[in-house]
Amino acid sequence: MADPAYIDPATNVLTDGEAWVGIATTTLGSGTASVTFTSTDDGQVGDFSQYMDLVIVSYVRGDRGASETAELFSMLFNGDTAAESQYTMQRLQGNGASVSAATYTAGGDSTAGWQAYVPCDDDATANVFGAVVTHLFDVNSGKYKSWLSLGAADRDGAGLAQMYAGIYAKQAPISSIKLYGAYGSVMMTGSMFSLFGVLPRMVA
Repeated sequence: MADPAYIDPATNVLTDGEAWVGIATTTLGSGTASVTFTSTDDGQVGDFSQYMDLVIVSYVRGDRGASETAELFSMLFNGDTAAESQYTMQRLQGNGASVSAATYTAGGDSTAGWQAYVPCDDDATANVFGAVVTHLFDVNSGKYKSWLSLGAADRDGAGLAQMYAGIYAKQAPISSIKLYGAYGSVMMTGSMFSLFGVLPRMVA
């Protein structure tokens, strides 16, 4: 079978760029309350307007203590505050022994775009971080924005896997993303956040 058209027959490499583009990575050298990625609006790699989707890959631990169970790793778009409540979600999670599901409505239960619960000081073995992958769809469309988050972490010997599916009830393109702990936790040293843009095509 012949190679597809996007493979150069002379070099056997793609004739177009990769579909995923690394925009930015932040690794915390000290405890930090929030991390924000903002579009550069300059036509370069950091300009969100050229991408179909955005993907956030996070490795995070909070400092929430006082015997609290976990930190709710969250996001806000376009300079929103939690009080604006534009985020509606559904959650499915399991810990190896049981499963649960819930719905959170904008203006009622939810105050931000929730991604997953992550370990914190009183919840997990020392130096255990949570892994979270969040896919934001059609970020430049004129419709409400949607996302899907997958998170997993050890919690003092008990695992937790979660999925959040949500809608952001505004039509403006996403131009900034603030990552933070909804319960006020500081994200601890070593937490890492990477943002990728997904191009709308792979070949000409």
